[in-house]
Amino acid sequence: MENQRREQQPDKITVENLRVFYKDFEALKGITIGIKANRVTALIGPSGCGKSTFLRTLNRMNDLIEGVRVTGSIKLDGEDIYAPTCDVVDLRKRVGMVFQRPNPFPKSIFENVVYGPRRYGIKNRVQLMEICERSLKQAALWDEVKDRLHHSALGLSGGQQQRLCIARALAVQPEVLLMDEPASALDPISTAKIEDLIADLKKDYTIVIVTHNMQQAGRVSDYTAFFLAGELIEYGETATIFERPSDPRTEDYITGRFG
Repeated sequence: MENQRREQQPDKITVENLRVFYKDFEALKGITIGIKANRVTALIGPSGCGKSTFLRTLNRMNDLIEGVRVTGSIKLDGEDIYAPTCDVVDLRKRVGMVFQRPNPFPKSIFENVVYGPRRYGIKNRVQLMEICERSLKQAALWDEVKDRLHHSALGLSGGQQQRLCIARALAVQPEVLLMDEPASALDPISTAKIEDLIADLKKDYTIVIVTHNMQQAGRVSDYTAFFLAGELIEYGETATIFERPSDPRTEDYITGRFG
């Protein structure tokens, strides 16, 4: 029954023949993939295979890199995000991002969470406090910090800082959350909290996560995409990719023969 529900789940993001060039180097080679709404999609593959490059195309973070060129199409709910008419600021509001290492601003916990809403014009203090509480609860951090919202975010532990960064991304109510190895710099207990959080968040968000950790990909994701040397080798339901991969290179990578 669960498999049938997954198959019927619509694509939130549709990628067709995506190519990304850094000057003369082709980093992504004709990627075509559909990312399901309200599911977790893991991107796996060895270092330098293109998975982080792919992740950054989904909210046009690659635009910030000199000499980058993108061809093909990426559609969010059917709208081409690389069309000239696309508002990139609005796109990044709809498609939030959490990076590998926690990067809280040198401000209070409260000011970190409400930074985005303030930038989008929300000034009302009561409204900002409501956003702060909602976002910290979604990030499973509220109970730990509710009595010190005006203390520096830099005083939090690494795991708490990463959950704060997730709360900051959620504060502007995105539709998609991109996560680039969000637990790689964290201890096992903090990693488990992030994984539990991901499982809870997919009820409301479409999540795409880059991870080097095969066990983590198996635990948190519904779908897995295996990248190698800029190509998408295989994509499907995580259980199928891990238990019955169709390409021997996928099996070799998952079983640790290389990577």
